[in-house]
Amino acid sequence: MSAVDRLADELLDVIFDHNPVFATITGMRERDHLLGGYSAPLRAELTARYTDVLERARALPADGLSARDAVTRAVVVQSAESALDQFEVRFEDFAVTDDFIAPYAELLTAIPMTVCQTPEQTRAYLARLAEIPRVLDELGALNVAAVADGLLPVTHLVEGAITYIERYLSDPEADVLREPVTDEAFAQELDRVLSEQVRPAYAKYRQLLIDEVLPHGRPEDKAGLCWLPDGERRYAKLAKLHTTTDRDPRELHRTGLELIAKLAEEYKEIGSRLWGTTDLAEIFEKMRTAPELRWTGAEEMLTAARAAVAKAEAAAPQWFGLLPKAKCEVREVPAAEAPANPAAYYMQPSLDGARPGIYFLNTYQASERFRFGSEALAYHEAVPGHHFQIALSQELTELPMLRRISVVTAYAEGWGLYTERLAEEMGLYSDDIARLGMLSMDSMRAARLVVDTGVHALGWSRQQVVDYLTENTPMPAVEISSETDRYISYPGQALAYMVGRLEILRLRAEAQAKLGDRFDIRAFHDVVLGGGSLPLSVLADVVAAWAAEQQG
Repeated sequence: MSAVDRLADELLDVIFDHNPVFATITGMRERDHLLGGYSAPLRAELTARYTDVLERARALPADGLSARDAVTRAVVVQSAESALDQFEVRFEDFAVTDDFIAPYAELLTAIPMTVCQTPEQTRAYLARLAEIPRVLDELGALNVAAVADGLLPVTHLVEGAITYIERYLSDPEADVLREPVTDEAFAQELDRVLSEQVRPAYAKYRQLLIDEVLPHGRPEDKAGLCWLPDGERRYAKLAKLHTTTDRDPRELHRTGLELIAKLAEEYKEIGSRLWGTTDLAEIFEKMRTAPELRWTGAEEMLTAARAAVAKAEAAAPQWFGLLPKAKCEVREVPAAEAPANPAAYYMQPSLDGARPGIYFLNTYQASERFRFGSEALAYHEAVPGHHFQIALSQELTELPMLRRISVVTAYAEGWGLYTERLAEEMGLYSDDIARLGMLSMDSMRAARLVVDTGVHALGWSRQQVVDYLTENTPMPAVEISSETDRYISYPGQALAYMVGRLEILRLRAEAQAKLGDRFDIRAFHDVVLGGGSLPLSVLADVVAAWAAEQQG
């Protein structure tokens, strides 16, 4: 094992100690009984360990490394820097929202992904549940300290968090934390832990939010980070963390405006064919109101999603040499989580094979959601999008585990968005209605460059975000509302999609220009997917080296 691989393994140990649930989800079961936490001593310990690995990785002489080790070193550096930046920005301290990225909500989203196949795993699971009261106490202390330092959450998002917890507490029998325990021998102990420890802890945390956080919330017209102490610097760090670039937020704002203008022409072309109009407002109005474009219910949504995944799986061998062994299932977002969740998301397979990749589709208020986005969503989240990218990464057994399971947002989401347009090349879209869905997804991701930077760097109000999305995308009102709150509560993350897609397209165009007739799209995709999740600058080096090798 090389020195770089040893550093990668060391860093993975730190990451797993930081987030033991992540270890469990990936199939690494040694920490199943642990839950991490938010105490000052733990954060200090983790900071010291991340810093130690980072400094040793930076100290390695780059000219003495193999190409493989140079890539691994870059991943180690980026991963450690991102963790330290997250601490420095104190994102978790003021991330009080009803989105699943909030730490209290993440517990209810991630922990149920555990698969308990043995009595030992079930006992470890129950021990983890018993740690929830401690973790929520520590989180509450962070939230209160953040308020004291002027790092105030947004009032209506705190209200959403309180409502989220109320929903969780309202139906004990439907508790999502029950799902992993299938052994009836543990039913009584599970009931005791949930009723005597977990649920009272959530009730206590909810009361803390009501008493000590909610009264200090920010109004909707000051929803961005720029209104917080040192907010512009915090946002710049988060933007860099999520995009792995140094692109200036204001430059990204301009890029988004330019993309939106170009998309308008594509809408007009399809609108002319479908409805005989090139008026953008009229096209959007038809997309939002035409009864035939609405779903009739959850089952119809799920059936369409499964059909799109199956179609993509059948076509994939013509476009990819590497195909994942893990299967991808389509499931509903759990009802308790659905109101505050995005339209869809993907959960990676476990490394031990116990859980497949899962494409979660949000069927909440199904009749108010629109069918035109169904295919593009499935291609982005499942096949050939996140499922291919993440499952293939996990199956690269010749690489250190860090590179198999780490996630670089701009790479992962850039790939997902890239595949939405790739699906058109692959002939996957059923008709012009489905192509409108592709455009609507492009509009949303281009608009994210505008509104994420608008709210967090330029001081936009929540209503300005809603108005911009309403005017420049065909998103339905229910999605505009939840997406707007997502951008407010998760600064910088929304930039990663379009920044990543634009970079992958740039790399593809450069490789095609260099190789001409020798360019092979299957080989290009295999190179992009064949090294795990990479910072965009590292991916650029990998693709350039591949193209040079093909040139001979």
